[in-house]
Amino acid sequence: MRLATIRQNQTTSAARIETENTAVLIPGFKDLGELLTDANWRNIAKDASGQLIEFEKTDLAPLVPNPRKIICVGLNYANHIREMGRDLPKYPTLFVKFAEALTGPYDDIEVPAYGAEALDWEGELAVVIGKTARRVKSSEAKDYIAGYAVMNDYTQRDLQYRTLQWHQGKSLEKSAGFGPWLTTTDSFTFGGELATYVGEDKVQSTPTNDLVFKPEDLVEYISHIYPLVPGDIIITGTPGGVGHASDPKRYIQDGETVRVSIEGLGEIANKTVIV
Repeated sequence: MRLATIRQNQTTSAARIETENTAVLIPGFKDLGELLTDANWRNIAKDASGQLIEFEKTDLAPLVPNPRKIICVGLNYANHIREMGRDLPKYPTLFVKFAEALTGPYDDIEVPAYGAEALDWEGELAVVIGKTARRVKSSEAKDYIAGYAVMNDYTQRDLQYRTLQWHQGKSLEKSAGFGPWLTTTDSFTFGGELATYVGEDKVQSTPTNDLVFKPEDLVEYISHIYPLVPGDIIITGTPGGVGHASDPKRYIQDGETVRVSIEGLGEIANKTVIV
């Protein structure tokens, strides 16, 4: 099953995706995040018989527009860790992103000129929490995951490396395309390709099972620090092929579109507009 948040008539609605451009609206829920707060969300979504609509790609809003928490994982793909000259970690590296950083999966990303000098791409798989998880075991963690989606995690490398804390280079307003829809856990298998394109150039290509810490591991680790609640997002890290690690370094330029696709989850694409 695929679920989304769709813009319609100056508002939004949770929806069940039927085809690439049709969906059934789920009455009573303004977005997917609100739907997930209902313990019966799966059956509500499955049984929804609301209005069937056609939509354009740009009608897709950020999948969960206002999550309580966005937890990011740094250096979690083995090949990216190696290209950055580091050893495989014993524990996940965590930092946070704020909800204001999210934007639609096909929205333009406007970047102020002062923040565009070292703009990098990071295609990532996102985990969306489906029920409250507190101190859960990895063997049970899948039951707490609603599903998976695609994240286009623009990163300002110059800001990121000003200090030892990465957050300031990772949460630029409306810089993270998120979607296109949630694919529930029963409809997705790990191991397919995660690929990122800048323009026509394929810059990242890695199987999703190259993760050092799998989603279940991350749910266990994080939920022993603080509870995860429905709609919370874990961004699982990016694979090798980032521009900052290239020789010579390459950064995103004005007008370039960054496209991220994950086999089984779909793709998103955001055009960069430097203002």
